[in-house]
Amino acid sequence: MTETSRNISRRSFIKAAAATSSFSWLPNAEGQEIVREFPYSAVQLSEGPFQQQYDSLHSHYLSLDNDRLLKVYRQRAGLSAPGLDMGGWYDLDGFVPGHTLGQYISGLSRMGASARDEACHQKVHDLVMGFAATLGPKNTSILRPESNLWTCYTLDKHFIGLIDSATLSNVQESKELLNRVLDGAMPLLPKSGRDRIGKKSPPYDETYVMPENLFAAHELTGNPLFKELAIRYLLDKDFFDPLSRGGDPLPGQHAYSHAIALSSGGKAFLVLGDRKYQIALQQAFRLLTTEQQFSSGGWGPDETFVEPHKGQLYASLSSTVDHFETPCGAYAATKLVRYLMRITPDAEKRVQYADYLERVLYNTILVVKPPDSNGDYPYYSTYSSTASKVYYQRKWPCCSGTLVQTVADYPLNIYMRSAKGVDVNLFIPSKVSWVQNGAEISMQQETEYPLQERVLIRLKTSKPTEFTLNIRVPSWASDKVSFKINQKVHFSGTPGTYAILRRVWTSGDIIEFRVPYQFRTEPIDDMHPDTVALMWGPVQYVALNPPGDYARNPTIVPSSLKQSGISSFVENHSGRLTVFVPFFQVQNETYTTYFSKA
Repeated sequence: MTETSRNISRRSFIKAAAATSSFSWLPNAEGQEIVREFPYSAVQLSEGPFQQQYDSLHSHYLSLDNDRLLKVYRQRAGLSAPGLDMGGWYDLDGFVPGHTLGQYISGLSRMGASARDEACHQKVHDLVMGFAATLGPKNTSILRPESNLWTCYTLDKHFIGLIDSATLSNVQESKELLNRVLDGAMPLLPKSGRDRIGKKSPPYDETYVMPENLFAAHELTGNPLFKELAIRYLLDKDFFDPLSRGGDPLPGQHAYSHAIALSSGGKAFLVLGDRKYQIALQQAFRLLTTEQQFSSGGWGPDETFVEPHKGQLYASLSSTVDHFETPCGAYAATKLVRYLMRITPDAEKRVQYADYLERVLYNTILVVKPPDSNGDYPYYSTYSSTASKVYYQRKWPCCSGTLVQTVADYPLNIYMRSAKGVDVNLFIPSKVSWVQNGAEISMQQETEYPLQERVLIRLKTSKPTEFTLNIRVPSWASDKVSFKINQKVHFSGTPGTYAILRRVWTSGDIIEFRVPYQFRTEPIDDMHPDTVALMWGPVQYVALNPPGDYARNPTIVPSSLKQSGISSFVENHSGRLTVFVPFFQVQNETYTTYFSKA
């Protein structure tokens, strides 16, 4: 295939994907999906903080030099390897050489599909083909076979890059590359799954995070070995079985790797139909959100789940600055929630899941420090007194890979598709398009939420069409939400439920509502109810450039706060003026996230 015909083929694929992005409803043959994710091509972000971060990272990852990214692979293959060394974790003598290439390919494929950006798809193609040229006759893609360190960890990222490049960027060679990469890795793979032992004690490798992508690779290639390995590496005995029985296997475990393994459980339920995995995910969510989380939605200080009811979250405020492995943890949390929303019939539970999803998006991934041009990336969020945002001490860490994947997934979080219509889960400026009963429909959200309460939704339809819009009313809303359709009050929604709007919709219909909220406080844990975070709707507020002893002195937030701008508030306490802003608006200032009430 010539380069010109390849580009034409890819453009045709992208147009076809966009045209058919609104699918007809087909029940899953095994585990049942109640709602489904829209394809990336169906949703585009509009002006707002999420789109600003999305566009910035879109440009950042698109600008990474291909020769630098491929250099370590070419060096290992004995090929000419132009370009500067990457440094940090990524180099041939680094911690995990080449470990994030597949994630960069994955994120660029996802962004290319949603943004409909041919430059992303072309870069994905070039990186995949450059990677393919380094495999050699033995299909060797793992860069440290002699040590067997991080084999599965890196292989899993290769798989998702090839899966997404095939399905989202139409790199036709990627399907066969999946088989080749698996073939080259087989001599290195363990015969059974194994858990990771702590944060620093070997073996580091994480077989149990692989099944999600192994199942997906089987669906794409038809190779039964992928499915066999997926089932083999599910961490049933130590993780999913205890969770499904109502147990708590989390304390002491490495936080991110076990949280991301929950996505393998979600995929296992959809493929195998074993309800054990559905129950396990529900139990894990309950444990995460009631016993493990900070008010930001993050968890795992020092990358470790805490022992509940012992005040360990509070103790971590003074014992570490590594409170949440942010891009990685946010990726795990958002994927878990989307799986739960897809497989949970109870609408009120889906609202709870969406509430947590919103909390994580605003207060963790949107908060992170933007990367620079030479491998410096955010890693941990810090919740201790007088904290600041910093880069990780080593270049090109694991969070550089999950950062692009998490942000590229923003379009998936806003809406879900059901047989009867669409769930609106988040209030983010965006547009979604689909086909309902033969009608072409688009829906545009316009809002400055959460800094303002008002949300406006505009509908366009090719013909009048009956369908349902389920609009989430957050559990934390301070009152019922009244919905106006074309300026007339139509329905009031109760907090913690979906407002169900079903009618024959016509082009030009407008839905308008306001989500009421007020300041509230949340304790850090059950042993320290007087150490609290300040929340305004879904957003955590922090004290900006506080005095050094501010968090330890009793405060009277939120009653003493006075608004000083659209999103800023001030407190005059004992003659000292302190400014409070949304956590995601902090740039280079110091900040405090928790305060004493007594």
